Amino acid sequence: MKKSLSVLFALLAVALTVGTAFRFAPAEDGYQVGDKAADFKLKNVDGKMVSLAGNAAAKGYIVVFTCNTCPYAKAYEDRIMALNQKYAAQGYPVLAINPNDPQVAPGDSYADMQKRAKDKQYAFPYLLDETQNVARAFGATRTPHVYVLQRTGQDFKVAYIGAIDNNTEDANAATQRYVEDAMSQLLAGQAVQTSSTKAIGCTIKWKKKA
Repeated sequence: MKKSLSVLFALLAVALTVGTAFRFAPAEDGYQVGDKAADFKLKNVDGKMVSLAGNAAAKGYIVVFTCNTCPYAKAYEDRIMALNQKYAAQGYPVLAINPNDPQVAPGDSYADMQKRAKDKQYAFPYLLDETQNVARAFGATRTPHVYVLQRTGQDFKVAYIGAIDNNTEDANAATQRYVEDAMSQLLAGQAVQTSSTKAIGCTIKWKKKA
């Protein structure tokens, strides 16, 4: 009897440990709205490392997974620049991240990123996710794919995930501007009404398995 009870308690302890691990482990499909985003350090086109915690003045970030080569990313490039111009001064700068493997997507190399940022005069960091670990952690699948982060104490929590707006071809023709609406609500101290939409763009070019 004592042996049976010992076995039972041991199994319960294992179950509780496993359950705790599952509860606190990151979701396999990436962040959801309300999740805390883990900090990262990625190389900018100027050679410097950039992290979420590195900007003490940031109230949050507009994180955009994008690239040089995707037609959708190109179509949204000016809109991404406009978002930074509008919201960086209000504490929400853009962080653009290129997750593509240049072996799969020629034109998305670090050198090509540097050239693109210079030619377009990016006023925000353009970061290389060389290992693709950051894109996987976020759950990014497309370029562009947007994550609006809001600072809560020392943490950055996800407030919005998805598309920039509802027109991939013409910014002026968009009837719903998801990121701008989310930003207006956050800056007004309100909850984001539409906190998740479907990102429309090219699939991220993942590294080929050896």
